[in-house]
Amino acid sequence: MSTTQTKLNLLDFSQQKLKQYFTEINEKPFRATQLIKWIHQQNESDFDKMTNLSKTLRHALEKTTEIRAPKVVLDQHSADGTHKWLLRLDDGNCIETVFIPESTRGTLCISSQVGCALACTFCSTARQGFNRNLTVAEIIGQLWIAKKILQADPSGDRVISNIVFMGMGEPLLNYDNVIDSIHLMLDDNAYGLSKRRVTVSTSGIVPALDRLTKAVDVALAVSLHAPNDELRDTLVPINKKYPIQQLLESCQRFLANKAARERITMEYVLLQGINDSDEHARQLIKILKNTPSKVNLIPFNPFPETRYQCSSNNRIHRFQAILVDAGLITMTRRTRGEDIDAACGQLAGKISDKSRRERHFIELEKGK
Repeated sequence: MSTTQTKLNLLDFSQQKLKQYFTEINEKPFRATQLIKWIHQQNESDFDKMTNLSKTLRHALEKTTEIRAPKVVLDQHSADGTHKWLLRLDDGNCIETVFIPESTRGTLCISSQVGCALACTFCSTARQGFNRNLTVAEIIGQLWIAKKILQADPSGDRVISNIVFMGMGEPLLNYDNVIDSIHLMLDDNAYGLSKRRVTVSTSGIVPALDRLTKAVDVALAVSLHAPNDELRDTLVPINKKYPIQQLLESCQRFLANKAARERITMEYVLLQGINDSDEHARQLIKILKNTPSKVNLIPFNPFPETRYQCSSNNRIHRFQAILVDAGLITMTRRTRGEDIDAACGQLAGKISDKSRRERHFIELEKGK
């Protein structure tokens, strides 16, 4: 076994866990705060440069621990400024992370799983299948790497102000590691992000969503994509286990202790002739009546061998107009990074599929 495999990876440690570790090795717990700042604020991985730690402690940390993030194997730049990184994990699997710069924010879209265990039929990630959950180090490591690369970018000050768990995977199926990662993101001694600038996106794992409500205060986005159970069962098969009514009731519980102004973002990918009719829009208005929401309409981003097509601009505008006229806050997401396959639903990575999902989709396509 290699030295790399036997050392503790400190990217896996929240501040509380790091305090426990220092107590176990007979060091003062306040050392955890110092080390957290070096790792996450300064992006430092060289213990020798952590000058406010004693030489004895630095030497001990060097022998038994390390700060190891996934390795960048591909860095792609879109014409619109979007970055996409392909990151290799220790087991050879690869995941994708995307940075989307805007005039008022910089959003990092991170992955939570190697592939995805769900089978949403319009998503490229789902077609790739599923291998495993990401560790805390592999989740927070995406932020650690992106921050380091962007700070070194000579083109200017590119700050990560927002995090969205909208990359590969279903975050709430990797609940514990996602929560530990969020605590680091919100920690003032680490990344110090505002709780309103960290968004967890879920397809609707109701028990885990109820746990999230009590565990951490972040923003929530729901991958809805259909206004009725019959259609959503096809597009988002987890709906068969947690149908729309159950999901919306969980969303209402999530909002119960929030400020009155808060709303849940309902994500809705528009698929030509599938979920984009006037009647679908009216059904969406009806089901969201009792759930404070804002709707994010997403033009479908194609990928090889998909059977879906994007709705026309006229249809998208019409769908949005119906929602707005009914009083629903509605926006249409501008597609970013499409030329490097970094847009919503296009992330695929390179994974060893344990779910045989690709075979399933091929058989499904043949049956059409």
